[in-house]
Amino acid sequence: MIEYQYNYMKESTYDKVFLTDFSLDKIAEVQNFQSSHRSYSMTPLIRLDNFASHVGFNNVFIKDESQRFGLSAFKVLGGIYAMGRYVAEHLDIGIESFTFDQLRSTENRERIGDITFTTATDGNHGRGVAWTARELGAKAVIYLPKGSSKKRVNAICNEGAEAIVTELNYDDSVRYAAKKAKENGWIVVQDTSWNGYEDIPLWIMQGYASLAKEMMEQVREYTPRIPTHIFLQAGVGSFASAIAAYLVNYYREKHPKIILVEPHQSNCYFRSFVANDQTYKVVDGELDTIMDGLACGEPNPKAWEILKSYTEASFSCDDYISTLGMDILSRPIRNDKVVNSGASGAVSIGLLHRLATEDAFKNVRKELGLDKDSEVVLVNTEGS
Repeated sequence: MIEYQYNYMKESTYDKVFLTDFSLDKIAEVQNFQSSHRSYSMTPLIRLDNFASHVGFNNVFIKDESQRFGLSAFKVLGGIYAMGRYVAEHLDIGIESFTFDQLRSTENRERIGDITFTTATDGNHGRGVAWTARELGAKAVIYLPKGSSKKRVNAICNEGAEAIVTELNYDDSVRYAAKKAKENGWIVVQDTSWNGYEDIPLWIMQGYASLAKEMMEQVREYTPRIPTHIFLQAGVGSFASAIAAYLVNYYREKHPKIILVEPHQSNCYFRSFVANDQTYKVVDGELDTIMDGLACGEPNPKAWEILKSYTEASFSCDDYISTLGMDILSRPIRNDKVVNSGASGAVSIGLLHRLATEDAFKNVRKELGLDKDSEVVLVNTEGS
């Protein structure tokens, strides 16, 4: 089942204060630090020509984050910048003038002393935090929601962190991690904010936004045309809002239509757009979906301000749409490239296929302007 909601709160103003956090110059600075790590490289943007022809669009591109830093997900982009910036500020230096290697030098490690980073995670973010902590010579304690797979726990432990599976859902695990951090003097690295905790979530979002910078540079290599639509997965919304904010800054009034995708079980943005009252809604309960990376029931307040202003529409999908997407990417049409995708990474192409090929969505296609001239961009946020 697929549910659709147009965003009636959308605005057409481009002078919002929060957009300055994602200016082209700021994100170039962020990327400059990320790229100073020896393992950095741009992930590929893949053009799915045969898929595009099959569904009747001019172009369909997918940014493949399954190859990011060898960690199989985009999340590390946030951790490496936020944690690097925290360490730089702890040392009272400007991160814009330092490389990753300089931050983790023997001299600076001695100046830093013992630091423990902590977070709650569905897996990918926690692994990125664990990896970055190890690279910086710090410790990490990672909390996971109940039901987390042994494979995800092991992946975090293999990066040198302590991984603890709670008896809580994701949002309650976030609160628990914050509580333990306060008790132990640890540093929380979370991509959602609350009163008194706003800097690090913003830095994480800025780290995510460098993906959009890469992506637009790569799109220009394929075509002079501006993308017409971008489908973005929304958990707490930090990833989607960071990409959206950068695109709005980059293209201004010509920015692509921003479309959100969520699982039914944690569709807090979809429900917020349905309510249409300027406030976000929270989904409680088990949040049980195969799209682990999107199993978040409470929006990041900063992300909400961005997404309510610039999102065109929101879709809520059952898990079948995600399995369809994984099947499409693993068994592509003719000579399109195989893309290694996990459940959270594949849901957008599964949705796009259904929207484009079924008569039931004819009016939705018309309302969104999805047609033969469409230039669609997707992001495979994680590998399988």
